[in-house]
Amino acid sequence: MKKRIWFFLRINNSRPSEHQQSAKNKTDSADERELKSENGTKSDQTKSITNPLKPVVKPTEPDFFGDRYAKDDVPSQTNCPSNIRKRVPQTQFAQMFLHSIPVLQWAKHFTPEEYERLSHYSGAHGWGSVGAEVLKSSLGILNTSANQLMFDDWERRANRSECIRCAVVGNGGILNGSRKGKEIDEHDYVFRVNGAVLKGFEKDVGSRTSFYTFSTNTMRNSMRSYAGVGYRGPPISKVTIVVCPPTYFGKNVTAEKFKIYHPDFIRYLRNRFLHSHLLKTGARRIYRPSTGAVMLLAAIHTCDQVDAYGFMTPDYTLYSDHYYDKQRRTVHFYANHDMRMELKLWQKLHEAGLMNLFMR
Repeated sequence: MKKRIWFFLRINNSRPSEHQQSAKNKTDSADERELKSENGTKSDQTKSITNPLKPVVKPTEPDFFGDRYAKDDVPSQTNCPSNIRKRVPQTQFAQMFLHSIPVLQWAKHFTPEEYERLSHYSGAHGWGSVGAEVLKSSLGILNTSANQLMFDDWERRANRSECIRCAVVGNGGILNGSRKGKEIDEHDYVFRVNGAVLKGFEKDVGSRTSFYTFSTNTMRNSMRSYAGVGYRGPPISKVTIVVCPPTYFGKNVTAEKFKIYHPDFIRYLRNRFLHSHLLKTGARRIYRPSTGAVMLLAAIHTCDQVDAYGFMTPDYTLYSDHYYDKQRRTVHFYANHDMRMELKLWQKLHEAGLMNLFMR
């Protein structure tokens, strides 16, 4: 199976000056198109300690693996009274939510001991698909606080608010005609995923992008599949410098703009939040949370407040697959994701008050 890596691009697209004072359909079928290509293939010092919490699913089950994770002691960047992490203990997610799970991986995470532990897991779930020296060299480039922290520019922002407010924007058809663009752009940070077409849809989905989430496969698939609706690559501003591969992002690249999810975080999401029945079927080898799901859950683990737009909800049949579809397209389900389980998870997180899900 091909190694799949999820990337974050940190985008220099601050809120417009006028804002300084202050989902229903699936996020993208580019994830599912990946199925065809994979069916035939394989403080300064971060603490590397395992978390002793009991797994949500019994570890004796053959489809459950590696529910022990590294631990990062990253202090909160705000004193937000309504911080998501402060609300978790009063919800049904209290036992499964790990406050110290490393969301991003960077240079300090590599040690021989950690490589030995994570080399038992392949693909996005570990380091088993890459040699130790190659990994050490690659992570060595990600050696600044910008690679460790999701909101590395927060302390430098003028007129920053009491809480870090995030808009996480999927590509679901419910956003077409929603007129949520201004509301989305007023957040401190805006997350987008895969084929996020902005031109011509600004009134519905906004124009700002702070983080763009993709895997190497979903990026290629998005550029092929959505060229007809104007998608040419990540929704970046003219002054943005993003990173690798230059074919997609231009020649001016800096490592500080490059963030990679930690394999423990991906495995943790699969084990605890999206432990699908598909893991008991022939689809077990290809099943994984969708790219949009990883993005939304990463925001829930790092932001103080999360508003989600364009994610699947129970009445998804009323809308086209994507907000930018020229003709109505029915939502299709594929074996490599469990979109119905993700739908139910978004409802539960919304009802628990851990995020606000846009619904009509």
